[in-house]
Amino acid sequence: MEPVFIIATIVYMFSCACYFGYLFFQKDRLQKLAAAMMMVGVGLHTVSLVACGIRAGHFPVNNLHETLSFTGWTIAVVFLAFAFKFKLKILGIYAAPLISLTMIVAYQMPKAAAQNPQLFKSWWLAAHIVTVFLGNAAFALACGLGVLYLLQEGAIKGKTRGFFFSRLPSLALLDTAGYACIVVGFSMVTIGLITGVVYAKAVWGRFWSWDPKEVWSVITWLFYAALLHERLTVGWRGKRAAIMAVIGFGVLLFTFFGVNFLLQGHHGTFTAM
Repeated sequence: MEPVFIIATIVYMFSCACYFGYLFFQKDRLQKLAAAMMMVGVGLHTVSLVACGIRAGHFPVNNLHETLSFTGWTIAVVFLAFAFKFKLKILGIYAAPLISLTMIVAYQMPKAAAQNPQLFKSWWLAAHIVTVFLGNAAFALACGLGVLYLLQEGAIKGKTRGFFFSRLPSLALLDTAGYACIVVGFSMVTIGLITGVVYAKAVWGRFWSWDPKEVWSVITWLFYAALLHERLTVGWRGKRAAIMAVIGFGVLLFTFFGVNFLLQGHHGTFTAM
């Protein structure tokens, strides 16, 4: 099903171009075309993932190619959901390039199995992977909303309100949507960690093994837990919350990539947490 994957990638890239056209020219038809192309891309991408899973006989995240492909799919799905919920048309200028880049990198990655395929034939593992990846996608969008918040705040505080001021949503909307992304992401990742612990007990006979990926997953979870706690108790909002969302995504990227490539563990490259 490689041709479908390639076509989906091209459609995502076309959506990306349309979103940037909308950013510069502010034509609603460009935004509508971009959103339509994003939905078409998700549809084709879904077909590719299902075909890959059927062909492999297990959940399609057994190498870095499959993992990154699934990552791109979850970001696209979560982006469409939040863009529709909050009417954030402009968020595509962040999400579409991120999805396209993820797909391009995925295409370059080796497609040979990295783990024993038998390990992937578990509903607990499927629940773990889906919830963690959806949560990570929400955190990725929270980072993007944080960046847009900082750009808009800079435009408002500047003496001359330049390029971004009229093109970005209000600070209140960006802050609210970013908070919603973090709440959803934290909830999904929490479920993912719980199901991961159950799966670890079934496969390795223990709930916890101090694997580097496990340790950094908990560190990431604690970071976002602290962010939510401070927002609810101290009132962290606005610029501080935006900066923390960006930093949190940096921690998440290290958990996803850095741990896999720099540290040794039994997780390999098939899962983000």
